[in-house]
Amino acid sequence: MAPTEQKQYSLAEVAQHNKPDDVWMVIHDKVYDVTKFLHEHPGGEEVLIEWAGKEATAEFDDVGHSSDAKEQMKQFLVGEIIEAERKKKTGAGSVPAPSNESSASSWFGSIKAKFFG
Repeated sequence: MAPTEQKQYSLAEVAQHNKPDDVWMVIHDKVYDVTKFLHEHPGGEEVLIEWAGKEATAEFDDVGHSSDAKEQMKQFLVGEIIEAERKKKTGAGSVPAPSNESSASSWFGSIKAKFFG
C-alpha cells in the first residue's frame, strides 16, 4: 500500500510549515509532519515547534532517539527533500558548506540542544 515513490518537497516548501498548528521538519532528507505528535513527544512539544519548517537532522541525532522512536516516525513521513537539495552523504572532508551561517547555526543548535534540550 505504501507508494514506491515519495512526494518530493523543497526546503522552501517545508519552511512554510512552521507554526504550532502546522509542524513539518526534515530529518535525514525525509519530510515529517509531526503536528499530531506534538502533545505525545516525550521531550515536549516546544522542541518540535522550535524546529518547525527546518532541517533538524543533527539535533535529532544528538538526542539519541531509540529504535522505537525511529520506528514511530514512519507514521509521520509525508515525503522527502528534492534530490538537488539533499545533504550529500559522502566521506569526511567533503561535506558541502554553502555558507558559514548555516554551519554556525547548525553548530549552535547542537550546543543549545545539549544544554537546554
